[in-house]
Amino acid sequence: MEIENLKPFDGQHCETTATGTLLRQLGIELSEPMLFGLGEGLGFIFWNMKSMNFPFIGGRIKTDYLTQNIAKNLNLELTVKETVSTQKAWNNIKQLIDSGQIVGLKLDCFYLEYFSKPIHFAGHYVAIYGYDHHDAFLVDTIQQGGKVKTSLQSLALARAEKGPMSSKNLYYTLSKTDKNFDLKTAITQAIKNNATDYLNPPITNMSYQGILKTSTEIMKWFHVSKDIENDFRTSAMMMEKAGTGGALFRNLYRDFLKESYELVKIEQIKIGYEAFSEIAELWTAISQLFEKVSQTKDFSYIQQASEILKKISDKEKKTMQTLATI
Repeated sequence: MEIENLKPFDGQHCETTATGTLLRQLGIELSEPMLFGLGEGLGFIFWNMKSMNFPFIGGRIKTDYLTQNIAKNLNLELTVKETVSTQKAWNNIKQLIDSGQIVGLKLDCFYLEYFSKPIHFAGHYVAIYGYDHHDAFLVDTIQQGGKVKTSLQSLALARAEKGPMSSKNLYYTLSKTDKNFDLKTAITQAIKNNATDYLNPPITNMSYQGILKTSTEIMKWFHVSKDIENDFRTSAMMMEKAGTGGALFRNLYRDFLKESYELVKIEQIKIGYEAFSEIAELWTAISQLFEKVSQTKDFSYIQQASEILKKISDKEKKTMQTLATI
């Protein structure tokens, strides 16, 4: 069973790719930067636990929230369901596909057979549009192959995996309501909301406060790391290539602001776009310095990265303060 007339979304980030595919079935076609921005997606977190091999540096809001915000800002109905039963989880998906509905799934990408370098990450998203007796047919990011397939057994394992950011066989659908959306209004509201949330982090390892904290934490990390080469190389790869769109999602947000300014012509958005053009370059510089650390184990590169992070923290705070006033 395959849903006909599928228009897979070609994206770099997993959640915008999955949700974008669902939106296309509803006749809503928006760019990936626009979806990321309407999802109020920009954030930051530095997370370090004893159970982790090395700290996690993230550049977006919490998993699940991006699609919730997109649905809210586009006046769509989002239905999200979970179940502990693996069989029920599959039966529910199967019924929706049989009725012609593309479905979004949240899972651990470690088990997906088309991943060439699998790692455990339970906050991954795909869209499912079909199945046969052996495989599930999915839409994933461009770098993972776009239209792909994995065995039903591997999909079941991926959906049921436990751990950080995991859910209980979570799936979601989107449908239209009797309310249309005005894109210009949605843009300004999303920018305001994202800026306000960013400026009021609940804990100090998030947002601009978290970036400033990271400027000192990476020095500690360097000195306690048991595998400097792998730790910093992997972190650099995750910031640039692991579905972030480059520069820890700042390229996507920069492009969202550019597209938004072209539509609404609000001066603060233009200022924000110009600022995030600089900020994105600074984040790319951080990943390049991490690469150099992994290659040389030279602490001076960590010191350089620390100074840049302090600069980024200040720039992002001031830029979000400007965007909060639109």
